Amino acid sequence: MLIAQVTDIHLGFDPDNPAEFNRKRLDQVLRYLNDGPNRPDLLIATGDLTEHGDAASYRQLANAFSICSFPVHMCLGNHDIRSNFSAQFPERPTVDGFVQYALEVGGVRILVLDTVEEGRHGGAFCDMRAEWLRSTLAQDRDTPTIIAMHHPPVEIGIVWMNTHPEEQWVSNFTQAIQDAPNIKGIMCGHVHRSISVPWQGTAVAICSSTAAQVTLDLNPIDPETPDNRPMIIADEPGYALHLWNGRELVSHFASVGDRAVLAKYDDRLQALIQQLIAERPN
Repeated sequence: MLIAQVTDIHLGFDPDNPAEFNRKRLDQVLRYLNDGPNRPDLLIATGDLTEHGDAASYRQLANAFSICSFPVHMCLGNHDIRSNFSAQFPERPTVDGFVQYALEVGGVRILVLDTVEEGRHGGAFCDMRAEWLRSTLAQDRDTPTIIAMHHPPVEIGIVWMNTHPEEQWVSNFTQAIQDAPNIKGIMCGHVHRSISVPWQGTAVAICSSTAAQVTLDLNPIDPETPDNRPMIIADEPGYALHLWNGRELVSHFASVGDRAVLAKYDDRLQALIQQLIAERPN
């Protein structure tokens, strides 16, 4: 099974522009997923779907996703507003007002979590949400399970985007999953960069944004002294493909844009391909 991921779309950043930068980049990725060589079985959008959480931007989002020939599922990020999201997408399940739900697809269970505290940039995961997760995991300890959420529960080294490991929400989340042996991976967004981290016996895969990217700068930052460092850059729009091979979740990170083809599978490469395939067990 192939799961595509997009994240940090930030529609409505330039709300009065019909050719908005972020919309054009999202469309570019969705067209590639739809028409390219790796059409996914489903797509998960891991939050910051809009810039301001306004109704008009969620209508734009629905319009953008309407081209997809595969199911699209969404979780919320810190730029999203639950009430406006749910008004546009009433079919998305909620639990006690939080956008959390379980999907069963291709022999895998995907748990979509809500890590938002409106008005806060960083993550949140209260006792109510943690109890739902704990209870849902306890219902099935055998089916391979993947968690999708906006905020990563790990420290990533970019200081101004970091999650501190001692934040209460991280503790709540960690305790909720600690007795679940069948979690095969956690997919996140928020950081606007592709990052992979081993954590709590599983792997955290953080996807790049379809909108602008955060600069890779691991140096300390002084909140009292601006130093004119680059913060946001316009790398190509990113996405991820997570391949469930029946044993592991294999995460590929990629971007969409023009690039030179340096080799094709033609007669000159056929012998190499045959040799590589022949070396492997049948």
